[in-house]
Amino acid sequence: MSFSSRASREAPAFLLWAGMAACAIGLVAHRMWEALPFPRFFEHVLLALLAMAAAWPLQRWLGWQRAAALAAVWLAALTVFAGPMPMLAVALLAAAAIAIGSLLIAGPIALPLGLALIAGTLGWLLPFPIHHRAAYAVACVGLIAWRRTAIVDACRIAWRQFDDTARAAPRASTAALLLLGLASTGAWLPTMQYDDVAYHLGLPWQLQDTARYAMDPTLQVWALAPWGGDVLHGVAQVLAASEARGALDALWLAIAAGAVFALTTALGGDATRRWWAVALLGSLPMSMNLVGGMQTELPAMALLPALAWLVLRDGGTASLRGLFAGAVLFGALCGLKTMHAAVALPLLAWAAWRHRAHIRWRWLVPAALVAIVIGGSSYFYAWSIAGNPFLPLLNATFRSPYFATTDFNDGRWQGGLDADVLWDISFDTEHYFESFDGGFGFVLVALAGVFVLALRNVRTRALAIVAGIGILLPLLPLQYARYLQPALALAIPALVVAYPAIRGATAAFWALCVLNLAFATNANWLLRTGALKRVIVAGGHDAPLFERYVPERALAARLHDAAAREGKVLLMPGTGVALAELGQRGRNMLWYSPRWQAAGIRADGDASGEAWTRLLHDNRIAHVILKPNTLTAAQRAGMQRSGATLAGTAGDAQWWRIPDNAQP
Repeated sequence: MSFSSRASREAPAFLLWAGMAACAIGLVAHRMWEALPFPRFFEHVLLALLAMAAAWPLQRWLGWQRAAALAAVWLAALTVFAGPMPMLAVALLAAAAIAIGSLLIAGPIALPLGLALIAGTLGWLLPFPIHHRAAYAVACVGLIAWRRTAIVDACRIAWRQFDDTARAAPRASTAALLLLGLASTGAWLPTMQYDDVAYHLGLPWQLQDTARYAMDPTLQVWALAPWGGDVLHGVAQVLAASEARGALDALWLAIAAGAVFALTTALGGDATRRWWAVALLGSLPMSMNLVGGMQTELPAMALLPALAWLVLRDGGTASLRGLFAGAVLFGALCGLKTMHAAVALPLLAWAAWRHRAHIRWRWLVPAALVAIVIGGSSYFYAWSIAGNPFLPLLNATFRSPYFATTDFNDGRWQGGLDADVLWDISFDTEHYFESFDGGFGFVLVALAGVFVLALRNVRTRALAIVAGIGILLPLLPLQYARYLQPALALAIPALVVAYPAIRGATAAFWALCVLNLAFATNANWLLRTGALKRVIVAGGHDAPLFERYVPERALAARLHDAAAREGKVLLMPGTGVALAELGQRGRNMLWYSPRWQAAGIRADGDASGEAWTRLLHDNRIAHVILKPNTLTAAQRAGMQRSGATLAGTAGDAQWWRIPDNAQP
């Protein structure tokens, strides 16, 4: 045997074990056991055992496949903790999305297509007072009645693929459903992540309260940022008449799992490898973190693999429907975040090359227009209202009066793009994301050798190149780990298909999944400090969680009552948070609202408190939320001069009323 042929034969084993060995070295060198959240890992193991026990009667007495029984158990648990009305609302939204999406392409792909079409269309209609519960319900029911056959067919196809592959790979499917179900437990939490409370909740709550979105960058500088994901949260919330984030996030997680499953199939992966893709996705710490919030990386990690599946589906030919479906998904990525559009550009280049001999070039302009319509609403409104389509980004160029004439930049994530950045993201994660070490998982290091194999494999090479570029692109402007998640999800099918079938490799794969799970709660401080356990103890009630983690939200819940709706609500600077759910009633003095921040600084210059008294009176501030231990002397004096009285307490936060300011 020649040296080259022997090297080629032994390369898969060498590359696989080199990556795994590097991961083991990193764990030891960085003393990762010190960052391991043992109590949380134990809780996840216990939940997995309870899920298996709950699934057993469905297997034993109803004859269900174990994977199907586990899916039913996780779905039932989600209904308990996310709420039956939010689940019903999201089911209506999903069915309506399939109805619309199937007009373009039938089958399971119709679901993400339909969600993209709904978000893109409603984005243009946000300023108009038409977003009523009855209107949404009638529209959904009408679409479902009209396209019921297409909806049933899509569900039947999805179920058949699920059932057939679960029977073909029972062990892999069971493990995959356990990991995916554990990831979905993040959706059991109420909305408490900082960006959601300060920004993302604004659009859904305004649609529920006023049937329109005010688009006011004076109160929230991100008010005109890409809103595709928040629009869908708004639809679900209006239909449910309450927050429905957990149910919608679980849907996005399921779509992401289905997308990597389908993409693995398109690459030629067998039933076992398809379930491996689902398992690896579910094991990623960021998956559990994202379903606990409203960040755009969650829908993006569903839409990117779906777009890649469209590139592969026609086997080298290009259909007109496929072209416009791709335009819809790319437009939706633009409507989520500009960064996601940039990550998708290599996919478009791959699509153009793969289908170069069959593309109907005259249809590219209409397809581009479709993408602009689907993803362009926020950019249009931001330009027309604020003069900057990317507000607050690039404001040194556009010079919008709503933000300082500087380019927004978060210096925390400017550590530099070094050669070892992926290593550092894996083991020194707290410097690349608001997390603890290990909070991004270890795939980037452990499967680095398998990635090389994916580049060598003709079936996976193109996807590996595209995904690799997609992982590196977000690191150029900002070394922020969360932005890598969508491209990592895109890489998973290539990794599992190229994964070598050698002795010990299967055990190593599942060991990696368990390792990711062990560090899963390090991706978010709420999860690491036992929020999931407290949700279970609270029986799905939000109030105890708000009291402990976000007391301002507990007070805001009381401010939604009719008796407290008169006048504006101000959060004093010391709270350190904004309450986006208060909509046009809410005022904050953080950098999110530069004019109010400046007004607060000026008022603090008057130690007598008179300036604060005038500020509160002139702006009809009838309610103030504060933390007593952060009040300045001027703020305290201004509250006293205004005649404020204590109305409620939650945790370390207080709600004060100023009755004289309630009326104009």
